[in-house]
Amino acid sequence: MSLAWKKSAIAMVAAGVLVGSMAACSTERDAGTGSTDGAGGAEDTMVGIAMPTKSLERWNRDGAHLEGLLQSAGYETSLQYADNKVDQQITQLENMINQGADILVIASIDGTALAPTLEQAADAGITVIAYDRLINDTPNVDYYATFDNYGVGKMQGEFIVEALDLENAAGPFNLEPFAGSPDDNNAKFFFAGAWDILLPYVESGKLVVPSGKSPASNDDWQSIGVQGWSSDTAQGEMENRLNSFYAAGAKVDVVLSPNDSLALGIAQALEGNGYAPGEGYPILTGQDADQANVLNMIAGKQSMSVWKDTRTLGDKVAVMVQQIVDGDTVEVNDEETYDNGEKVVPTYLLPPQVITPENVEILVDSGFYGAGDLGL
Repeated sequence: MSLAWKKSAIAMVAAGVLVGSMAACSTERDAGTGSTDGAGGAEDTMVGIAMPTKSLERWNRDGAHLEGLLQSAGYETSLQYADNKVDQQITQLENMINQGADILVIASIDGTALAPTLEQAADAGITVIAYDRLINDTPNVDYYATFDNYGVGKMQGEFIVEALDLENAAGPFNLEPFAGSPDDNNAKFFFAGAWDILLPYVESGKLVVPSGKSPASNDDWQSIGVQGWSSDTAQGEMENRLNSFYAAGAKVDVVLSPNDSLALGIAQALEGNGYAPGEGYPILTGQDADQANVLNMIAGKQSMSVWKDTRTLGDKVAVMVQQIVDGDTVEVNDEETYDNGEKVVPTYLLPPQVITPENVEILVDSGFYGAGDLGL
């Protein structure tokens, strides 16, 4: 396969990614930033890909997909997973810098811990793309590619409103909210999107939180955050709430879980406390459409998941890499929202989609899963 054809393939991916409801704009790379100024090509470019962990299904998919796209286009790549250990990710990035990386694609573990490392990258003329998680407190982030993370939470909140018919039902309904990992910048957007929808119902008394773990505002989300998006931690926390606040026969009606990893642990806690699928089973939200969670949805143990087709994210980042290498403008569609404390990072947002037991076939029709993977 010729290099020209490979570049054309990525260009076709770009066209598919850019079709959608959000109008795109473009941004020029900062003058003097990065060594990939169009002087070379894919065969002369090394791309370092830093992923947080292999313990979550989605990061394995993301890393393999992006690396496959770039390698098929002729790029040299270095894909590393850091076992959710910040020091390990820093060491991996430093190794990529020392190995002569031209572009770094980073899904950070702790978005506030990489500033010194990215200063080294800037000194070496390396372009940095933040992948799905914003990197904070540094000017040395060139671009950010992610999904509409506030929109993810909003979809979860709206699903709960519709499922409980909060506009018309008398209530009150017992709610237990959870939030994501405090060191993940995306977690605050997930929670804010959901809490902006749900908090008015909490304040009116239609939703009540027996555990008392009800943040007064979006700014307090970390008080219910689950470090490292741990299923085990979420399970333990849910068990504590059920044993402490529902022992007298009260039932939880709805659990706001920001992602599927937490939802797995919460579902385990519910099962251990006698909740069974069917009438009276709590509404349980999620995100990522992980296989185990889709199977739980089919079995009645989870109500929904917000699917972020991470293949499209990898497609978009591959296009960004090509645009950087070619010296072209890099297309983004948000230059206002994502302030990392040092700069507003030019961002491309992709739209998520709600998956329920009624429409899981979307995942099969798209090729994300095979029918056999879901028992269909």
